[in-house]
Amino acid sequence: SCFLRHARSRNYVSESEVCKLESVPLDFGDYHPLKPITVTESKTKKMNRKGSTSSTSSSSSSSMMDPLSSVLDGTDPLSLFAAAADPVTTTATMDSTRKKRDKDDSSAVGNDFEPWSSKRGEILARYTTTEKLSIVSGSFSRKATTTGSAVSEKVRTRLEELDDLEEGSQKELLNLTQQDYMNRIEELNQSLKDAWSSDQKVKALKIVIQCSKLLSDTTVIQFYPSKFVLITDILDTFGKLVYERILSMCVDNRVSLPDNFSPESVNDTAKETCLNWFFKIASIRELIPRFYVEAAILKCNKFLSKTGISECLPRLTSMIRGIGDPLVAVYARAYLCRVGMEVAPQLKESLNKNFFDFLLTFKQIHGDTVQNQLVVQCVEIPLYLTLYSPAIDWILQCIAYRAPEVLLTEMMERCKKLGNNALLLNSVMSAFRAEFIAARSMDFIGMIKECDESGFPKHLLFRSLGLNLALADPPENDRHQILNEAWKVITKLKNPQDYINCAEVWVEYTCRHFTKREVNTVLADVIKHMTPDRAFEDAYPQLQSIIQKVISYIYDFSLLFSVEKFLPFLDMFQKESVRVEVCKCIMESFIKHQQESTKDPVILNALLHVCKTMHDSVNALTLEDEKRMLAALINGFIKMVSFGRDFEQQLSFYVEARSMFCNLEPVLVQLIHSVNQLAMETRKVMKGNHSRKTAAFVRACVAFCFITIPSLSSIFTRLNLYLHSGQVALANQCLSQADAFFKAAVSLVPEVPKMISVDGKMRPSDAFLLEFLCNFFSTLLVVPDHPEQGVLFLVRGLLNVIQDYTWEDNSDDKVRIYTNVLHLLSAMTQEAYIYHVDKVDSNDTLYGGDSKFLAEINKLCETVIAQILDHLKTLGKEETLKRQSQLALYFFNTILAHGDLRNNKLNQLSVNLWNLAQKHGFADTKTMVKTLEYIKRRSKQPEMSHFTDLALRLPLQSRT
Repeated sequence: SCFLRHARSRNYVSESEVCKLESVPLDFGDYHPLKPITVTESKTKKMNRKGSTSSTSSSSSSSMMDPLSSVLDGTDPLSLFAAAADPVTTTATMDSTRKKRDKDDSSAVGNDFEPWSSKRGEILARYTTTEKLSIVSGSFSRKATTTGSAVSEKVRTRLEELDDLEEGSQKELLNLTQQDYMNRIEELNQSLKDAWSSDQKVKALKIVIQCSKLLSDTTVIQFYPSKFVLITDILDTFGKLVYERILSMCVDNRVSLPDNFSPESVNDTAKETCLNWFFKIASIRELIPRFYVEAAILKCNKFLSKTGISECLPRLTSMIRGIGDPLVAVYARAYLCRVGMEVAPQLKESLNKNFFDFLLTFKQIHGDTVQNQLVVQCVEIPLYLTLYSPAIDWILQCIAYRAPEVLLTEMMERCKKLGNNALLLNSVMSAFRAEFIAARSMDFIGMIKECDESGFPKHLLFRSLGLNLALADPPENDRHQILNEAWKVITKLKNPQDYINCAEVWVEYTCRHFTKREVNTVLADVIKHMTPDRAFEDAYPQLQSIIQKVISYIYDFSLLFSVEKFLPFLDMFQKESVRVEVCKCIMESFIKHQQESTKDPVILNALLHVCKTMHDSVNALTLEDEKRMLAALINGFIKMVSFGRDFEQQLSFYVEARSMFCNLEPVLVQLIHSVNQLAMETRKVMKGNHSRKTAAFVRACVAFCFITIPSLSSIFTRLNLYLHSGQVALANQCLSQADAFFKAAVSLVPEVPKMISVDGKMRPSDAFLLEFLCNFFSTLLVVPDHPEQGVLFLVRGLLNVIQDYTWEDNSDDKVRIYTNVLHLLSAMTQEAYIYHVDKVDSNDTLYGGDSKFLAEINKLCETVIAQILDHLKTLGKEETLKRQSQLALYFFNTILAHGDLRNNKLNQLSVNLWNLAQKHGFADTKTMVKTLEYIKRRSKQPEMSHFTDLALRLPLQSRT
């Protein structure tokens, strides 16, 4: 009870001076810690005279030595290593390494080569069918063979097994859907692996032969590219298994062959096995399976001879000439290029020969045999020609990889000789580097114009050209003419899907090189083509892509929204999910690129509409992550809006935003913070002296916050905002409004639940409540009492709430809060408070140290201390002694910091608490020692001599 009557009288100014770090004058001279570091260079001289040792001389650019250099005698270990190496040898080694690397770069395939695996998914997705498919399925039961001593018997048996497959031990599965067919192919792939792992090599070969035969079947022609992808996956698996099998046979004394081994290092057993595989494959009667299976194991030629691959490639290229169907032949060429690029990318001559062979047979495509087949299958020529694209694109990609520009010129000439064949021209534009194509844009446009329209559609050619121009710039003088020529063709397209696929590509070219006028024209044309019959509903991905391209090039939003057709373009996104995605893209771009705040009404109206669209998409099923993302984008926009000194307009904007975004809590929180900031900016402008007008405005800001906070669901968000807004109201001399905020906060404390959700996990709320109340106490120190409410009405109200709050049984937070209340009450008894709010009289000024006021504080103090001591008594049980020790020390430190220990009763209480902290051996010895040392240090300060006697009364007990 004597605590507050004997609260230590504080002189905060002198205490602050004492606590300051001691300043020591330093004569820096040349030294300064932020000065650039001096680097010490170590020079090592090597003497060429025989018998001399290498001497090291260290020279520094400054006399100042850094500590690390002094330890190393001026040399560092890395310099010594560099000096020890022979410079001649080092240079020679580096040169040879560089030459080897350059050679490897020219021959090997780098990361800039797009692999087949990246094209695989696109082909499977694009070339589909609803027609029924058939597949030949072999019966792969193993025949029992008699163990013959002669090797020839074994060979004959295996050849008979292969003949079996070719002569009718297979059945045809009919009427398969595309998915059934793909599942069956996957089963065959698994069967291949199973047969191989169970050492049934002939069965594995049978499966591969059977799969290869499927590539001669073109009955469902539009599915052929996908079939090629699926079956060559099996061939690749087979080729890998055979290669790894032979490689494993080359292991000698547990040492495997290096990557760049020579045939001489391969043992005879491995060579014989390898030859055996090639002989088996040579005995396959049909051309297509024989070609594919040999191509699959092409890499195995490395085991036999250095020139094996280079000899096989031309032979395999010539074999393809025997394939009659041009579509089957071109995919066979594509597979040979694929294998060739993997095992011997340096043999470009064979790849070129392969392609030129294709050009010689190109006219077959328009022959009677193909035409009759297309009539039977009801396939149009344009569709048929697109089936060639993946194969020709791949072949040309292999040829064009790191090829000189002159090869493109040669290809263009050959295209002209073939009458500017559109299919070929399209593949050339896809394969060669964009820079090469862009430089010849007008030449290509001329060739496209002369193409035959009936076969391969011209708009696809313009699309391919547009894709190149999105990556590389054409000559400046040609840019306008290129756009005009392309758009003349694109705008005439009747089919909306064809139109949008092409327009999507050329929008980027337009944005990249032209002004908003041209962009507006293009957008208007897209709207004109896509609005009839709601064609836009089938083209959302392309329309979305157009928006992304426009905002990636025009990120000045005042310019963007002045493009007349931009907002009408957005109206085509009628499907809500797509519309929201587009709005998110626009807002992300705005937040990323908008450097300065804006008040442009065009931008504000447009972006409010965009944000409203995002907000209105939120419903009961929306995920929390999605809500968080939308709120972050809307908040980013709100922060960028500023009307300068027109504070009333700014508040009006926030009021409008609150009505528009009421379903997203983080947005409401941001608006409250923004309005509080607005009130403080007003105070800053008025330098704290509000006029009648600004006082009314600030009260309007405070009212905004007061009516918005209750709509929030998170209780701690509400508590913290009540406190924050009350502080703002207090700073602006709105005393009754500040009281209202603080009262609301006090009345909300009983509603705090025991557990709250933090980042999706349930956590006890005690620690959060303790933190909030400590902040609240710090504010309550400067809040003046209301003339009609009695002394310390807010503190009393808060103490009543804390008293009635149901705390956890194993929690000491209530006592820690009471101890913090003592800190507050101690500060309230001082003649002058430690801090004030400018132009607000706190209780130190209002009461002027009045004895009645101090008596009221003392009564409060008696109640609080009684509560603390009662709680300490309840912790006397064995299982709670550690908590009792910690709390006793915590209370002891409070008395030490805030009490006047010259009073005997208070002095005795502190000694009792000290002994209680140590009584049962739970006190931390280090902490107790440091506390005692602190007391002894304090005893040497002026007016603190009574601490000497206190220190003598505080024994340190050993932990036994």
